[in-house]
Amino acid sequence: MKVWIKYLIGAAIGIGAAVLIPFDNPTAISILSFLTELFIRFGRYLVVPMVFCTAIVSFNKMRNTQSLLKTSAWTFSIIILSSVMIALVGLLSILVVKLPRIPITVATTTEVASIDIKGMILSLFPYSAFDVLREGSFLLVSFILAAFIGWESASDQTLFKPAFSLADSFSQLFYNISIIFTEVMSVFMIALMCYWVVTFKGPFATGIYTPMIIMFAVDFVIIAAVIYPLIIRFVCHDPHPYRVLYASIAPMILAFVSGDSNLVLPLSIRHGKESLGIKRGSSGFTYPLFSIFARGGSALVTTISFILIWRSYSRQSIPFGDITMIYLISLGLSFLMGACPSGGAFMLLTILCQWHGKGFETSYLLLQPAAIIICSFATVLDTATAMFGSYIVAVKTKMVEHHTIQHFI
Repeated sequence: MKVWIKYLIGAAIGIGAAVLIPFDNPTAISILSFLTELFIRFGRYLVVPMVFCTAIVSFNKMRNTQSLLKTSAWTFSIIILSSVMIALVGLLSILVVKLPRIPITVATTTEVASIDIKGMILSLFPYSAFDVLREGSFLLVSFILAAFIGWESASDQTLFKPAFSLADSFSQLFYNISIIFTEVMSVFMIALMCYWVVTFKGPFATGIYTPMIIMFAVDFVIIAAVIYPLIIRFVCHDPHPYRVLYASIAPMILAFVSGDSNLVLPLSIRHGKESLGIKRGSSGFTYPLFSIFARGGSALVTTISFILIWRSYSRQSIPFGDITMIYLISLGLSFLMGACPSGGAFMLLTILCQWHGKGFETSYLLLQPAAIIICSFATVLDTATAMFGSYIVAVKTKMVEHHTIQHFI
């Protein structure tokens, strides 16, 4: 059975359980929340060691083949251009289509979200290099040490061959273990989907957020099913661009339900290798970087959400200067969301509201009941970018062995 079918079945059973089983009891909800957190921790268990070891292999191979500059240029170009494009699609959609206003509610909050840029920079270089493997959220921390080890291990093939062989062996070991984990996660999808439905069932039933959800869904279809395949067709000269979308089904399902970019990473890497044929020399470099920096989905949902909030508070048109600033700030801050693998999109919205001021400091509370759906669409868009982007880089650097669609997992 194909992997995406397993995940789809798990999600369907989870929806059925949420509908049929009464979760009005706080104890039942608490148990379901505990199981969801446990399964997410299980899914992220091998992310850091697998990314660390595979990145060492990637940097070693890129130095040997002198392809680091070309791979980096393609990777970061796609990260930047895709983020700009995705955020622009969101901006144009909310400007063209005027969504119904969200009813104003009175709520208070004591939490103030912020991005500690200095702390993020300092965290990249802890006092001990061994501490990098303890950081389970911000993958860039372990990725940088892996870059140093992988690059230097290629400087003397004889002297450092044992170190590279060890990293190579561990990379393959962790990958094989992650296959088991990704198979088990298809079963855990039942609890994840059930918790997702139970959490959002109340706000969805009101119908207040339905137009916003429809806009998110339409934008996702335009980007993932139209724009990205067209880019693959003309940039990679691939006559069957929808193969990439087909290979992305399972990762996108998990991304939507979990809203966690780190959790979906092993599944994305597995489909990149076994379905699309992306080699480790490329995937160990591109997938982590896309997961860390390519957060155009967060910029899209933040832009749409903030303009919707603005229109809910005021019937006056939004000045062009404010529209430009909303777009640029959402886009710029999205590149700093790497330390927030889950919930980053709503955090970005709270920061934007507080930055704007003028009575908007707590306006994000209008959309707080819909935070889970906002983060879901942000993560599924970012996952699609990682899948399509990694494939483009692999093709342009000749680090791919094409498989027929019949052999996709």
